[in-house]
Amino acid sequence: MSSPSGGGFRATVQAAADAPETAPRTGGTWTIPGPRRRRVQRFVPWPTGSAPARPAVLRSALLQSTLLRRTRSLALPSVTATAVLTLAGCGVLILQLVQRQTGTTGLLVGLGLAMVPLPFVLGGLAWLNLTARVPLRHTVFCLGWGACAATTVAILANNWTSSHLTAHQGPLGELLGAGIVTPVIEETAKGTALLVLLLPIGGRLRCRGLRDGRPCAPLLYRLPGPRRPRPYARRPAGPHARGRLGLRPYLRPLPYLRPAPPPGDRGHPRSRPRTLAAGVVLGGMAACGFAFTENALYLGRAFTSDQQQRLDSIGLGEPPSLRDFDSTVQTFVLRGLLSPFAHPLFTALTGLGLAVALTTHRRWLARIAAPIGLLLAMVLHGTWNAAADLGTHGFLLVYAVLMVPCFAALICFAAWARSRTARHAARGGKRSAEPR
Repeated sequence: MSSPSGGGFRATVQAAADAPETAPRTGGTWTIPGPRRRRVQRFVPWPTGSAPARPAVLRSALLQSTLLRRTRSLALPSVTATAVLTLAGCGVLILQLVQRQTGTTGLLVGLGLAMVPLPFVLGGLAWLNLTARVPLRHTVFCLGWGACAATTVAILANNWTSSHLTAHQGPLGELLGAGIVTPVIEETAKGTALLVLLLPIGGRLRCRGLRDGRPCAPLLYRLPGPRRPRPYARRPAGPHARGRLGLRPYLRPLPYLRPAPPPGDRGHPRSRPRTLAAGVVLGGMAACGFAFTENALYLGRAFTSDQQQRLDSIGLGEPPSLRDFDSTVQTFVLRGLLSPFAHPLFTALTGLGLAVALTTHRRWLARIAAPIGLLLAMVLHGTWNAAADLGTHGFLLVYAVLMVPCFAALICFAAWARSRTARHAARGGKRSAEPR
């Protein structure tokens, strides 16, 4: 028997290599697959009509393609992790500060009672968010900022300023602290959440490897090459550039805080219901978290005071009654039932002013909209704090004359924005359904 020729053996090996990898088994035996060829085409396709590259060039191309496909940006997760760790640290600090003033039992009772109005406020903001379409991560960030960071800054700053004013001014200093200093500190701390979202941190540090072919993780190393121009370093050009705010090109271009495009050559970019609703949602979320922590503090402090009075009455032999927790009930009715939307209403003005400043084409309005919104929030907050010192009748008068109309205006605005967006969506659907 003669051995097979060299050409026949090569043809057999080549046929086994080209055979499918999942060959069927026959007779309880296994089919031995032939040598597999490396499929480099799935990473770097060969150009049409070109010869294969050299091994060094091929390895470099494979490495670059693998980096582009399998590595992710390290900058954006690092920013997210920094924000999460910062808010977590502020949360631990604020829990310790509240527990020091209320005790463990008062803290648990305050947290439980503060949870009662929270679903109603979040439900209203979620309904308005159907118009704004703010991403969940931004709303959660604003909620955490208000509950942790803003309350930490407000408690520390309020304690220092109140003690300083009381020591130098006496009762007048206490009145100034409650009516002027406290609204300024709290509204500034809550409104900072919106500015943090607009900072171009993520856009500056985000990996751009998929666009220009450079590897990811620019925070760790930087390859030599031409520098890309910063998108935030130039003023906008165009027919409507002189009407824009000077700080707008340096802020993060969020999709829900952009002006509506002009309808053709005529007209100007303007605010739209989505941008206005987005400002209200962001401000309301930050204020909702702030109100939750503040309610827990005040309710826990009232419960601790009532519990101490109850212990004193037990020593005197008095029977227990509901009057033993009168202060807790009054605080819950005032903060949880009558005014759960007070803080969201205040900070919604700040968010509304910022949204107008970022989307209007009028230069004078873009410059004064955000400061006016913040100033109105501070004035409304100071009036609300001052109404608590006017007695029951004075408080109810301020509540009926000021708070109820403002709350009704906010509800009307939310209904208008929702109906306007639904009308535009229905009109767009009808246009797309018309035959062409």
